[in-house]
Amino acid sequence: MTTITAAMVKELRETTGVGMMDCKQALTENNGDIQAAIDWLRKKGLSKAAKKAGRVAAEGLIGVVTSGNKGVVVEVNSETDFVARNEQFQGLVKMVAQVALSVGANVEVIKAAKVGNATVETAISDAIATIGENMTLRRADSLEVAKGVVASYVHNAVIDGAGKLGVIVALESAGNADELAALGRQIAMHVASTNPLAIDPSGVDPDVVTREKDVLADKFRQQGKPEAMIEKITESGLKTFFKEQTLLEQPFIFDDKKSVGQALKEAEGRVGAPVKITGFVRYALGEGIEKADSDFAAEVAAAAGQG
Repeated sequence: MTTITAAMVKELRETTGVGMMDCKQALTENNGDIQAAIDWLRKKGLSKAAKKAGRVAAEGLIGVVTSGNKGVVVEVNSETDFVARNEQFQGLVKMVAQVALSVGANVEVIKAAKVGNATVETAISDAIATIGENMTLRRADSLEVAKGVVASYVHNAVIDGAGKLGVIVALESAGNADELAALGRQIAMHVASTNPLAIDPSGVDPDVVTREKDVLADKFRQQGKPEAMIEKITESGLKTFFKEQTLLEQPFIFDDKKSVGQALKEAEGRVGAPVKITGFVRYALGEGIEKADSDFAAEVAAAAGQG
C-alpha cells in the first residue's frame, strides 16, 4: 500500500484544481499513481469542475440558519444569477449552512465535513459538474450566546433562509425568548438597511477613526477654521460620525425618533430582563469580489469579426 503524502496531494491539486479531499481519495484509490488519479477524477466528472475554477464567481446566495442561541451565515458563490434560481444550488446552500451550524464557521472544516457518504467539498464539486458553473464556499461566520437568542433576516429571499443579503444578530438576555426573537429580527432588518460599522464607538477600527479625524480636520482647515478650534470641532464631527455608523447610536428604522440603544432599553419591559447586543454579522452577496467588466456588445462584435 503506497503512502499518500501531503506533497502528492498538493501536486495533484495544483495539476487538476480539484479539492484536497477529492485529490487524497483519488490517490488512495490509485495507489499514489498521479496520472491514474487524474483519470479517476476525470471519470468522476471532477476535472470538469477544475476547468471552471478560474472563472470569477460573484453571484450566488447568502444562506442563514439559526437555532435558539446560535446562528450561522454563509456565502456560496456561482458565476451567474441564473444558477441562484436553480433548485439544486439552493439546496446546496441550505445544506452548507446546516453543516456550518453543526461544525462551526471555519470554511475548511465545513468543506471537510461529511454529508452522508461524501464531504461538502465533494458535494460542491458534483454541483459544479452537474450545473456547469464554477462555485465556491467563500466565507462563513457564526454567533452564539450563553442565554438569549440569535435572530436573523434575509433580504430578497429566493427560498426560506437564502437570498442576496443575510444578517444574524446575537441578543444576550434571560428574558422571554419569543419577545427576544421578534426584537432580534427587527434589529437584523435594521442592520441590513444601515450596514453599521460596529455595535458602539469602542468597536470601530482605530484606523477608521484616525482616518475620519484626519478627513474632518483637513475639511475644517480648508474652510478657514482657526487651528485652535479644529480639535474641538473635529471631536464634535466624530460624534456625528459615530451616530451615523454605529448600531446603538443610529436612529432605529422602525422609529427614527429613538436610537437603537433607546429602543433596546424600552423593549426590556416586554422581554422581562435586560437585553444586550453581543454581535452581528451582515453578508451582502459578492461584496469585495472583483467582478470582471464585460462589454457584451464589444464581445458580440469581436465574435462577428472572427466569423
